[in-house]
Amino acid sequence: MKHLSQSFSVKFEYQVYFTAGIFNKTNTLFNDFLLSSATSHSLRKILFVADKGVIDANPKLIAEIQAYFSFYNSVQLIQDVLIVPGGEDVKNDIVYFNQVVEAVNTYGIDRHSYIVAIGGGSVLDMVGYAAAVSHRGIKHIRIPTTVLSQNDSGIGVKNGINFFSKKNFLGTFAPPTVVFNDEQFLETLTDRDWRSGISEAVKVALLNDAEFFNWIEKNVAALVQRDMATMNYLIWKCAQLHMDHIAGADPFESGSSRPLDFGHWSAHKLEYLSNFEVRHGEAVAMGIALDTVYSDLSGRISSQESNRIIQTLQNLGFEVSHSLLQVDKENSPILAGLEEFREHLGGQLTIMLLNGIGKGEEVHEIDTEILKQASKKLGEMQGLKLQ
Repeated sequence: MKHLSQSFSVKFEYQVYFTAGIFNKTNTLFNDFLLSSATSHSLRKILFVADKGVIDANPKLIAEIQAYFSFYNSVQLIQDVLIVPGGEDVKNDIVYFNQVVEAVNTYGIDRHSYIVAIGGGSVLDMVGYAAAVSHRGIKHIRIPTTVLSQNDSGIGVKNGINFFSKKNFLGTFAPPTVVFNDEQFLETLTDRDWRSGISEAVKVALLNDAEFFNWIEKNVAALVQRDMATMNYLIWKCAQLHMDHIAGADPFESGSSRPLDFGHWSAHKLEYLSNFEVRHGEAVAMGIALDTVYSDLSGRISSQESNRIIQTLQNLGFEVSHSLLQVDKENSPILAGLEEFREHLGGQLTIMLLNGIGKGEEVHEIDTEILKQASKKLGEMQGLKLQ
């Protein structure tokens, strides 16, 4: 029997820059990148897709972009900035994905050109997916504008949209060409959005870095009071830990292990059950709380450690439970999240729990009775009316 075999690897490399005033003409960072990344002498174009919430909060932004690329003309700017809604709406309705693909076709954006997404994680996810599948891959530049996207989703390798009422059912693993984290965008966030992204930092600290968790615990007041220097360190450290994970053995998640999805199995389901009234970072905080108390009640961590974690979440201003997160019977809606999570993993159910602060443990089964106890305990702490 004849047989042919081939094996090859593809190297992925991208930079994450931390700056302020990315479109200020005195800031050459963006233009320097474009000059250094030129791979041919063909005309390169650049198309911007922006989060409507960001445009509303920064009404001069489009004019600043146009002025920047008029001053630095290393690429040809598409003058029309495509504006799309932020939040999960942009991932739930395929019309916005289609708008980006149509713009690629209308303006002749090719594989030597760039699509830039400015916005929160949902806009980055959707635009990244459109860029990845158009012409089998257009260079994608991310400019995250929220705490959540600057420290987590915006610096990762995942893109996607929601489908069949399931998060990220359609998507790709496609690293960005470059990421620019601009601290000035954080100044316009509501307190709710400022706080929301901190949950991902708590998550990665609990899994990998006890010292970082201790730092968060000690700097709660500064974070709540919106001290920018403190937030800048949190974002940088969180981004570093996420990128260290990406560089590990399974960056495109071919197996069923998703350590950075700690707290996410229930968070993803809660978002849908609440019709996305609970934001991702808020849902993750509640998911962290649920899996932390489960880790305590199942004998993996001490009650003292569990209490420290829950207290830190509450001190940051997070709620630690929700009526839709209650597990009070065998068919509680949140339990469907376990099966959907297993399906999303593509094989064996794998849930990350804690063996201590800074140390995670993967398990493949969840005891529903212990989950009920954990849910009830958090519901009582949150002051929910329980049946």
